[in-house]
Amino acid sequence: MAEAGLTDRIDEEVVETCRDLIRIDSSNPTSNERAIAEWVAVRLTDAGLTPEIYESEPGRASVVARWAGEDSSREALLIHGHLDVVPANADDWQVDPFAGEIRDGCVWGRGAVDMKDMDAMILTLLADWQRQGKRPPRDVVFAFLADEEAGGVKGAHHLVDNHAQLFEGCTEAVSEVGGFSMTVGGRRLYAIQTAEKGIAWLRLVAQGRAGHGSMLNDDNAVTTLAEAVTRVGRHSFAIELSETVETFLREICDALEIPFDPDNVEAVLAKLGPLAKMIGATVRHTANPTMLEAGYKQNVIPGEAYAYLDCRFLPGKKKQFEAELARIVGPDVAIETVQHQIALETGFDGPLVDAMTAAILAEDPDGRCVPYCMSGGTDAKAFSELGIRCFGFSPLRLPPELDFMGMFHGVDERVPVDGLQFGVRALSRFLTSA
Repeated sequence: MAEAGLTDRIDEEVVETCRDLIRIDSSNPTSNERAIAEWVAVRLTDAGLTPEIYESEPGRASVVARWAGEDSSREALLIHGHLDVVPANADDWQVDPFAGEIRDGCVWGRGAVDMKDMDAMILTLLADWQRQGKRPPRDVVFAFLADEEAGGVKGAHHLVDNHAQLFEGCTEAVSEVGGFSMTVGGRRLYAIQTAEKGIAWLRLVAQGRAGHGSMLNDDNAVTTLAEAVTRVGRHSFAIELSETVETFLREICDALEIPFDPDNVEAVLAKLGPLAKMIGATVRHTANPTMLEAGYKQNVIPGEAYAYLDCRFLPGKKKQFEAELARIVGPDVAIETVQHQIALETGFDGPLVDAMTAAILAEDPDGRCVPYCMSGGTDAKAFSELGIRCFGFSPLRLPPELDFMGMFHGVDERVPVDGLQFGVRALSRFLTSA
């Protein structure tokens, strides 16, 4: 019997499962999730569960199954992962992004960290526990979801809006982008996600006077739009520290053996290397122009021009963000909402947090668990609408030199083999006491 209540075959199995998942191209939007959902459903069935596949539209498939625990009268736990990945241009990669190749001690491929690694841990753990005849202390609902990479409208949100009964009794949930290690000042800190910023995908619309490109025009929609986009893109929002972020930064300062100064956060960020890109985005609102659209012919001045923004606002600060953005954009450009999703924040306390912390420390006694805020968003936004308290806990022990956050949606995405094996052990320990 291996450590953490798992059999000896677990190390090989979690790696092979991750590779198998990567080999199923579930790119969103160029593919759909039906094939991978059916594959996952077979694995769940083999483990003794009764999964159901739910489609929001043809091909956009999610899988849900409930695992009866030792005490079904207790509140249930939701463990969810998404099945879709962002597309990958093979010409940019060192390896085929959908081959699941093992190289330099890592599993390479699109989804290796976002988030087929966690999907593999869940499926492998479940199969191993079922082989041993083990059951969790309470009911566990597994949800493998479509469309997370496009906001979850056709996945998690569809299930919450149309099949909420699947999550009856669930009060807590864990999923991606948490429980991973970061090495700061020679110490390993394991960041457990307790907050994530809100999403505002917006369209800017400028109107002007259409006309011939050779003539004078002082009401050019493209010019008006470009000026507004420049103001947005160059603007730096003020630093505002949420409880989660301040706690995280205090832990960082402790690891670096420097005093925490809330008035000099930039100095701390400057010491974090690649981590600063992600952590820096959690101390302020962000608004990044991402697409421009105007005109149909080079010698025609269009009457309208459009720009698209990816905005992320801090928990509890939505109205303040919207007011400031409107001031930056100015009165001559309209702001339209393409998609809006809430920000989340919960405390770093309670039995579930204790279980996550104990699981990590059992595998890495020198580690330290800290709360953090995610700069992006997850399907937790949908499940929080059901009153479920959501955390990011996809445990990985990572080498200090790996730019882990750069792997998300990046070229040459990969996860260390020993990190996967650490993760499935930690997840098993967690589930034993969750």
